[in-house]
Amino acid sequence: MADAKVIPFGEEPRSRRKGPRPGRAKRSQGSLKPVPQQRDEELERGAEEAAEATTAASAVPPVPPHPPRRAPGGGDWERRLAHGLSFLRRRITGDYEVDDFGYDEDLTDQVLMSLLRPMYEKYFRVEVKGIENIPDSGGALVVANHSGVLPLDGLMLQVAVHDNHPAERHLRLLAADLVFMLPVVNELARKAGHTLACAEDAQLLLERGEVVGVMPEGFKGIGKPFSERYKLQRFGRGGFVSTALRAGAPIVPCSIVGAEEIYPMVGNAKTLARLLGVPYFPITPTFPLLGPLGAVPLPTKWTIQFGEPIPTDGHPPEAADDPMLMFNLTDQVRETIQHTLYKLLVQRRSVFF
Repeated sequence: MADAKVIPFGEEPRSRRKGPRPGRAKRSQGSLKPVPQQRDEELERGAEEAAEATTAASAVPPVPPHPPRRAPGGGDWERRLAHGLSFLRRRITGDYEVDDFGYDEDLTDQVLMSLLRPMYEKYFRVEVKGIENIPDSGGALVVANHSGVLPLDGLMLQVAVHDNHPAERHLRLLAADLVFMLPVVNELARKAGHTLACAEDAQLLLERGEVVGVMPEGFKGIGKPFSERYKLQRFGRGGFVSTALRAGAPIVPCSIVGAEEIYPMVGNAKTLARLLGVPYFPITPTFPLLGPLGAVPLPTKWTIQFGEPIPTDGHPPEAADDPMLMFNLTDQVRETIQHTLYKLLVQRRSVFF
């Protein structure tokens, strides 16, 4: 802003001096009395203060006369309510799809993932690395280690892919026969996209372009004693490699750290396990001593890392029947997962933080 022009007291601008003011005699130039210097300084200070106040006022953004209104549905609870009502409408009207494996994507996204997400984010505080190694499209076989007495690692792995992959891909897990023999668990597993761990189902899903998850250690991994934690068990006969070769899908090794400590298994009641028809009956420091309270997992800190994919499309179709190739690829996947487990264990600060 330009400096204000100071008009000396007792003198009018030239534009106004056109003649003698009424009631006063015209004075000569020499008869004007000198203006005191103090009055000039006061006027100059007043002009400077006015200029500073004007500059400060221009720097303050204008305040709207009324606060802006929120758009309808802008609140988080309003969005959740709208999604919930839309979900109920689809369930009532039957406007949802279920594939021939029983997978209900709508129910999985809206309900099952929402139930698992608090445990994933708040309880186990899962950290995911290398999610970009799962391709954005086409079939892929994720091979992971298995541990923890109860198969919570498979569920957390499913949430990790669902919530972190940029293409919002879904993981279809291959589960053991026992899962589909339990009354309630059977139905929930089918709805969540799990299917029987057989080569035919896995190949069909891969050919459809799905991301399939498999844990080759099976019950040997999930039921191993705490003293053997993070030591991979035998990977079966390498059937997952044959399935990937037939479908031409890449194999993505996956290492999970943190699941071994949720139920430290210090013993196995084999007689009781045979009576109940289960592979093992775990004994932990809290179970069965504390009863149902002992079934609460310890709040360990998890890390899930996806390794670089191992391509299989460069092999001919008959390579799936080559036992030497299957053995080499199986060993490569197993060694990659084991090496990554040791690497993550060295990097972590604590079991719980």
